Amino acid sequence: MKGIILAGGLGSRLLPLTKITNKHLLPVFDKPMIYYPIRTLVDAGIRDIMIVTGGNSAGDFLRLLGNGSEFGLEDIAYTYQQGEGGIADALRLTEHFAAGDRICVVLGDNLIEGNILNAVTQYQKQKEGAMILLKEVPDPERFGVPEFSDGRIVRIEEKPRTPKSNYAVIGIYCYDPRVYSIIRTLKPSGRGELEITDVNNAYIEAGTLTHSILEGWWTDAGTFESLHRASHLVAEGGANKQKTGKAS
Repeated sequence: MKGIILAGGLGSRLLPLTKITNKHLLPVFDKPMIYYPIRTLVDAGIRDIMIVTGGNSAGDFLRLLGNGSEFGLEDIAYTYQQGEGGIADALRLTEHFAAGDRICVVLGDNLIEGNILNAVTQYQKQKEGAMILLKEVPDPERFGVPEFSDGRIVRIEEKPRTPKSNYAVIGIYCYDPRVYSIIRTLKPSGRGELEITDVNNAYIEAGTLTHSILEGWWTDAGTFESLHRASHLVAEGGANKQKTGKAS
């Protein structure tokens, strides 16, 4: 299984900080933001990792991370996303790297307290399809929100005015190789992007999507408020501790 970290985009919500650097290189407490998703994958036993970056600071990732030896890796692969075409568009660029293997995708501004080892282990037992990670949140209307029936997800709605549950689809996804053929069928949304929610709904329609509930805290770090919250959470209790998620 291969790991993919999506760290492109322009980081416009963090201007003016992102005028001079990629947002995933900004500090979260005592480490660059990009360190945390790398650790999430490494702690799940994934050693073959690609980072999708973009903007004017792409070369800084190589200067910072090198071949990944600091994380016990032999190498890190890199590719470049032009502009902001959405999560699914960034994922599209990794097909050659995946080379027919299953993948675990982590958004570069997502931080977790625990790890995803149990979820990844359960996913690898699936015959096919996808697994997404969920977290109960007080403000689900800000995220992709799953609708449940008999314990299974029947639909995911992006930023709904009236959420069908209190769970958010966080930025960690496991996919089989079919994900790339699904992406090729997508059309841009009203935001002009290829949406990862459309990918997940395609797996739901095929009856091959499962989910895992993440234990411990989770946050993104893509706004000034969430970047501050992430630093505070890491300073108080650390990130990527030995907690696991429950799959279903």
